Amino acid sequence: MTIIVTDRGFTPDDWTAPIVPLADLAANDTGPVMAVDLASDADPQALAGRLDDIDLIRVDFPGFADGRGFTIARRLRLMGYQGRLRARGHVIADQYAMARRSGFDEVEIDDDLARRQPEDQWLARAEWTAHDYQSRLRA
Repeated sequence: MTIIVTDRGFTPDDWTAPIVPLADLAANDTGPVMAVDLASDADPQALAGRLDDIDLIRVDFPGFADGRGFTIARRLRLMGYQGRLRARGHVIADQYAMARRSGFDEVEIDDDLARRQPEDQWLARAEWTAHDYQSRLRA
């Protein structure tokens, strides 16, 4: 089972539609796709022109030391993606603020990680805008 982490804490996953891997999208298929899975090595540019048709993009984090997903999130937001953006995989509580700053709306974790890093550890980072070092430097 998976748990969704937001600024309000742990919630069950409410997404019920299929999530299609990017590789399964036909290049010439222009129909709407509800949700897409992006691997950490995917090029977000592959979704250019289709972002308005996608309600959820889930970006994989194969390891907590692999930060490519943060770059993908930022690029998707700069491309104009307005939908739900979810990090999935090996994201730890310490990385939650960075995930939010880079553009993610939520993080999907498994039960095992939720036991090792309970909700209070994630909520401690939920005020991610208050801990922005750039703002402190400008002050």
